[in-house]
Order: sequence, then C-alpha cells, then structure tokens
Amino acid sequence: MSALKDEIEQLWAAYDADEIDAETAGEDEYDALEAFLEALEDGEVRAAEKRNGEWEANQWVKQGILLNFGLRSIQQYDHGGTAYNDVLPLADSSEYGDRGSRNTPDGTVVRKGAHIGSDCILMSPAFVNIGASVGDGTLVDSCDTVGSCAQIGDNVKLGANTLIGGVLEPVESAPVIVEDNVSLGAGCRVTSGFVVGENSVVGENTLLTPRIPVYDLVEEEVVYGELPANRRAFTRFVESSISDHDLFEGGAYKPAVVATDLETETLEATEREDALRE
Repeated sequence: MSALKDEIEQLWAAYDADEIDAETAGEDEYDALEAFLEALEDGEVRAAEKRNGEWEANQWVKQGILLNFGLRSIQQYDHGGTAYNDVLPLADSSEYGDRGSRNTPDGTVVRKGAHIGSDCILMSPAFVNIGASVGDGTLVDSCDTVGSCAQIGDNVKLGANTLIGGVLEPVESAPVIVEDNVSLGAGCRVTSGFVVGENSVVGENTLLTPRIPVYDLVEEEVVYGELPANRRAFTRFVESSISDHDLFEGGAYKPAVVATDLETETLEATEREDALRE
C-alpha cells in the first residue's frame, strides 16, 4: 500500500496547489483513484487505525476520498430503476453473499468506497457512506446511517434508527469509532469523533458526543469524547449552571451519560440476541 499512499499524497499536493482539477485529470489519475476505492472496499486501507491504544486518522486516506469528489464530474446513474446524480456509483454488492453478508432490498444503500465485512446484515433502509468500515458479524439495522469514514468493529449491533456521524474534514481528525462487540440501542447518536469502547452496551436514544460528559462510575471520573470499554451507558440529566429563571423554577438541567459496570441481566440479553442471530 505504500505505492498507493505515495500516489494519493502526490495527487493531493497537486490538487491542493490548483495544478489539477476535474477537467485536467487524466487516465493515470483516475486509475489511482479507482485502485484507492478498491482498497477501501476490500478493507486493505482504513480511514483510521488504533496505534499505541489511541485511534488516529490516516490523513492520506481521507485525502483520497476528497480527491474522488474534487477530480470527478457529476454523472447520472441508475439504481434499481431510480436515477440519481453523483460523482460515484454505489458499491457493487454482488460479492456480499459469497462472504455471508446480506443487504435487504428497497432502500439499503452502500456508497462506493465503503467496506462491508463478512457475515454482516444490512437492513433496509440503511445507508453506509464512503470511507466507512463495517466489521465482520455486524448488524446495521433499519434506518441506520453510518457516516463517512466511521469505523465500526466486529460483532457490533447498531439498533434501528441509529446515527453514526461522519468526519471527513479536517483530514487530521479521527472519525467516529465503535469498537468490537458493542451494542447500541435504537435511536442512539454518535458524533464528532466519539469513541465507543469495546464490549459496551448503550441504552436507546443515548447521545454520545464530545460535548456531553460521561460520568464513569467505575473509575469515578468524568471523561469526554469516549465511553470506556466494558461499560453499560445511558442518558441522565444533571443540574446546569442556570438556576431559577423567570420562565421556570428550580433551575435547568443538561444531558449527561452515566457509565456503569455491565450488569448480569444486560449480558444475558446480549446472549439472547446472539442466539436469535444464529
């Protein structure tokens, strides 16, 4: 992949310096972009990786995604008889079945440049954006959105109507990360590069974003931007700095996330989910 990385970085430098655009790009440039998209779909390159215990963005990968927008013209494509206009076609899902993955009809959309692992389930209508990686054995349920460059681990359950935000720019910013064996309840929102630690269970309608504090009752500390591994998390409201006001009595409250040890009944529920999937 070092040769591909060098090609993308050189192409980015030329694009950033206004030395090349969609009108002047040639066959060599488009060959590099196609090879890059194939590497993304095959899982050979990823928008972010964990190094020394911390998730870091691969800037050149995000640059390659942006180049596919900047150096291509809008075209009209057809998907199931519906015309749409974009710079890229949707991903070719013809090989999903060979690796045990299934995407149900009538609304499941995977954009070109997204990686879908083995034994995955994508329920319609769901949307997986370019640069996202969905790990082996993961469920993307109905009405879910997996944003650009989001990294979803193995054996993850994304409950219905869950939003995983995308972080494409700036290129140095790490995207949303959901690590292995996480279960997100229906209606959860994970945004702005938040990291959900492995083996965690998150209650429905929980908002996880760096601006909302996580009260970790296990380590007895307040953290931002991450949910530690092996936690059960849910939303609670804590007092804000606003006290009595003419419009209301008793002060205002702001959302927070409370994280505790995984409880026995939660583990049993997860085991039941595994049994149903099997």
